[in-house]
Amino acid sequence: MNNHVSSKPSTMKLKHTINPILLYFIHFLISLYTILTYIPFYFFSESRREKSNQVKAKPVNSKPDSAYRSVNSLDGLASVLYPGCDTLDKVFTYAKNKFKNKRLLGTREVLNEEDELQPNGKIFKKVILGHYNWLSYEDVFVQAFNFGSGLQKLGQKPKTNIAIFCETRAEWMIAAQACFMYNFQLVTLYATLGGPAIVHGLNETEVTNIITSKELLQTKLKDIVSLVPRLRHIITVDGKPPTWSEFPKGVIVHTMAAVQALGAKASMENQPHSKPLPSDIAVIMYTSGSTGLPKGVMISHSNIIAGITGMAERIPELGEEDVYIGYLPLAHVLELSAELVCLSHGCRIGYSSPQTLADQSSKIKKGSKGDTSMLKPTLMAAVPEIMDRIYKNVMNKVNEMSSFQRNLFILAYNYKMEQISKGRSTPLCNSFVFQKVRSLLGGNIRLLLCGGAPLSAATQRFMNICFCCPVGQGYGLTESAGAGTITEVWDYNTGRVGAPLVCCEIKLKNWEEGGYFNTDKPHPRGEILIGGQNVTMGYYKNEAKTKADFFEDENGQRWLCTGDIGEFDPDGCLKIIDRKKDLVKLQAGEYVSLGKVEAALKNLPLVDNICAYANSYHSYVIGFVVPNQKELTELARKKGLKGTWEELCNSCEMENEVLKVLSEAAISASLEKFEIPVKIRLSPEPWTPETGLVTDAFKLKRKELKTHYQADIERMYGRK
Repeated sequence: MNNHVSSKPSTMKLKHTINPILLYFIHFLISLYTILTYIPFYFFSESRREKSNQVKAKPVNSKPDSAYRSVNSLDGLASVLYPGCDTLDKVFTYAKNKFKNKRLLGTREVLNEEDELQPNGKIFKKVILGHYNWLSYEDVFVQAFNFGSGLQKLGQKPKTNIAIFCETRAEWMIAAQACFMYNFQLVTLYATLGGPAIVHGLNETEVTNIITSKELLQTKLKDIVSLVPRLRHIITVDGKPPTWSEFPKGVIVHTMAAVQALGAKASMENQPHSKPLPSDIAVIMYTSGSTGLPKGVMISHSNIIAGITGMAERIPELGEEDVYIGYLPLAHVLELSAELVCLSHGCRIGYSSPQTLADQSSKIKKGSKGDTSMLKPTLMAAVPEIMDRIYKNVMNKVNEMSSFQRNLFILAYNYKMEQISKGRSTPLCNSFVFQKVRSLLGGNIRLLLCGGAPLSAATQRFMNICFCCPVGQGYGLTESAGAGTITEVWDYNTGRVGAPLVCCEIKLKNWEEGGYFNTDKPHPRGEILIGGQNVTMGYYKNEAKTKADFFEDENGQRWLCTGDIGEFDPDGCLKIIDRKKDLVKLQAGEYVSLGKVEAALKNLPLVDNICAYANSYHSYVIGFVVPNQKELTELARKKGLKGTWEELCNSCEMENEVLKVLSEAAISASLEKFEIPVKIRLSPEPWTPETGLVTDAFKLKRKELKTHYQADIERMYGRK
């Protein structure tokens, strides 16, 4: 049931079509170049190889269920970033005093918006953006302080909840810092949540005030305000919305600037405000809800500080020269943690969005620059869905190259893969072959961090090679304040998520039903338990679920039962190999890991997304597939099948042709016969967070997908 993909370079090489005699000559030149450049890079690469081979974490005792700790925290887990800074307001005050006039938060100016008619008749809104305008640490501190003071004037009390329902932008972080300063409990909701989930979060937390944007107020909140009876104040971060009459009596809409002005006036009167304790709730973060309604995770100041302390330790030379691009949802623990790490170390944070990220992004007008080209970030976080998209887009462009260009790229790619596996650098390849690919993300990226879901070995290696920087995988949950493990920058192995961070320890618990034991040889396996000060307080108003997922040991340390299955390598690095919820027992008794099946097939050019499905009443696996439009259309042309996009996706002949491609890939990936999907349904519509079929981190919502495709499930299994 192990879904770990082999990380041997030979298994991930690209295939070329070069004349064998010419290839022999090219290999001779490559060997000559390698020999000539070996000596200058010998000392550097030797050091990297030594570091890569070092033990990174150890069990704290000899028992099979012993916790593993980073070798840098064997004597005690780290919990504080700076001495005396045990709450988030103190961390920001420390950073403000240290980096006072340095630039902190940047936003691009919108120069123009245009409607562009597409060939299919649809109209897309395109933007032309200017330079980044920056707020200094001092500016952000003053704005946050005044905003908090203004909220206090509106009746917001310490230790009471206030919601933010807003896109990722500078005002989100300013509002969050205001709440941390004044000890308001910040309730975070994804901007893409549907109406019922928003209503659930707002009513469960009994908020009277909500911070949002004009667009979300008009498109999402306007229709549900009447369903949130306690709501009194709506604060828009970007000016007044055009109409006011539609809101229920008693609800007042303010602008953020007006609340800050109110707060500045109150600040002149030196009104005291309540400061938080480390144990106070900083954030109630609603998960994206891959199962049912979203749950609110209570995260204290000390939880977040412990988490970002662990994360920061894994990023070498983090400091004032670094520029981070923020575009993932700030309501997601990965983005919030990453930005707080940067804020506390003097880095600049430039804001973006998935629609304006690169020159080719959907909202960027052709010929104008995307955010990465303008900002030139050095640090970036991503979820696998975005990295998989970059991988497929670049490979499509490679396939469209002339034969000479394509083979040159492939030779350079395979050569660099060999060198990376030996711990060596390839400056010529980086400068002449991969510079153009690297420029897609601005050209200065020194570290890409991936989290939120497992990243395939092929995509990880591709990003390593083409973007000429380490690609770190992280593992953490909202319930662990985002912290768990991150790979070391010099560890170029794939398929692993690294050693435990210095703020936490990890142990493996036997799971008999799945056949995973911490006594397994050669590697201990089991359910991953995370312990440390980053482990959160539990679920808001959900004692039963809190008791099921959290516990305290005899030393008073808090532990989280993740539901993920892992195994430890001899060097102390963790691999995620399964998930309890993804394991299904077939009618004949075999266990199928749905995640393993999906991981084996999702990187096919023909597949944009895939969800495997099985149940215990049947003996085989089925699947729902979102096909790649270009690849499917080409396959249809080759097979002589015609029709509109919807007709092709609804065609039984097309389903069978795609199934043949999936089956071949499944066999190549060494899936067992019972793991290979026997029937599939092609979906003409993509799965986006807006459809409710995937989370904001693009994780599959299996329950919703099952409901959505219920008629197809019955068809594929035969109605009973």
